[in-house]
Amino acid sequence: MLEGPIPQSVVDSNFVKSNSSGHESKVKGRISRIGTYATMADPCISCTTFNILAPIYKRLDKENQSRRESEYKAYWFSRNQSILDRLLYDRSSIICLQEFWVGNEELVEMYEKRLGDAGYINFKLARTNNRGDGLLTAVHKDHFSILDYRELLFNDFGDRVAQLLHVESVVPFSQCRHKNIQQEILIVNTHLLFPHDSSLSIVRLHQVYKILQYVEAYQKENKLNSIPILLCGDWNGSKRGHVYKFLRSQGFVSSYDAAHQYTDSDADAHKWVSHRNHRGNICGVDFIWLLNPTMYRKPLKTSWGEAVFSIIKYQLREASLNENDAFAFLKADSPGDYVTYSGFCEALRQLGLTGHPHTLSSKEIEDLWIQADVDGNGVVDYREFQQRIWNPVCCFEQTEEKLEERREGLEEQTIGFNVKNAVLFPREVEKGMWPENYSLSDHARLTVVFSPVSMLASQPIC
Repeated sequence: MLEGPIPQSVVDSNFVKSNSSGHESKVKGRISRIGTYATMADPCISCTTFNILAPIYKRLDKENQSRRESEYKAYWFSRNQSILDRLLYDRSSIICLQEFWVGNEELVEMYEKRLGDAGYINFKLARTNNRGDGLLTAVHKDHFSILDYRELLFNDFGDRVAQLLHVESVVPFSQCRHKNIQQEILIVNTHLLFPHDSSLSIVRLHQVYKILQYVEAYQKENKLNSIPILLCGDWNGSKRGHVYKFLRSQGFVSSYDAAHQYTDSDADAHKWVSHRNHRGNICGVDFIWLLNPTMYRKPLKTSWGEAVFSIIKYQLREASLNENDAFAFLKADSPGDYVTYSGFCEALRQLGLTGHPHTLSSKEIEDLWIQADVDGNGVVDYREFQQRIWNPVCCFEQTEEKLEERREGLEEQTIGFNVKNAVLFPREVEKGMWPENYSLSDHARLTVVFSPVSMLASQPIC
């Protein structure tokens, strides 16, 4: 612990309270926008995700980068009390926090006591290798009972982890209370690796792939195909990234974008932000993903392969290669106008996608090759290169016509959710701006309200 007073410039710049939308500057005496939905007669559920910026990472002085908030108890204590004030005022059914300072017993006790006294059941999980921070997921016992809790350790570069909770609604949803319908949800809380450079794209994709594999295995183990899934957290990637496209290909919907009718187009990619990173850039990286039982899901391995091919194309374009040059690069010294397996492996090595820890494994390369070699003749010709790598056809949206086709012959009723409302705080970030007087975190707080609906279940996971 450093001795001496905190510089006044640090106090002035960090203790200032945000007056964004009036909600942040004066919590008491105001009606929460989210609360007005969550307390309706027909019970909705609400979910908040928030990276609360661990004090061990929060820099207090631009001129002295080594000075961290963790060295000044008065500041980190006050800031986290304010965070808890906001969280308890909104009183979401589910709270998912990232960068929770698990290494500090006093802060952990503060959260566990205040959340516990407010009726929350808490689960914390530290990152591996004693990184100091981790995750906290809190579920309000008035809304859900806990059926199961699992921890997922990625054991990869970055020491990332994830939590999985299987919960059941305490109060039957009115649309379904007279029917024998499961009213259960799977909740995931995670914090992905920061993309320090493009070489980490595969690592980040691996992390999401592990989560989805684990969720899929849990569903099969417990026969839970017809159940909605919420993936919450700091994904450290925007709507234009590979992780976003991978999750969309699996049928997940960004709840904030759904609430505001934003699409996957480039025009809507920067309509909102949720983070100002250590480089000073602002971007939208915090998501609450929703997967309803009605959504079609490709085989997970297929989506994974498509996502990796997308990274390969990105790396080829980063090397300033056009379509013909990219095929020639993959073809290398092939005797014919096609790509061989050995040439494919060498190209991946040169692109930095193999040959290092946590890159593609031999088995994953073999699986990619099987997908690329559409006709199975042992080589990849130009048409297959176009079809699988350069111009793959991806379709994220499901039209009403397609959904109606899927409903035919399906009789199993299940519970799903519509996105009722979604709000980011401070409010300026909803317009793509970052307020200088916001000091609770370097992330915005995302809260989403979901209304339960009865729906027909999708076909079992293959």
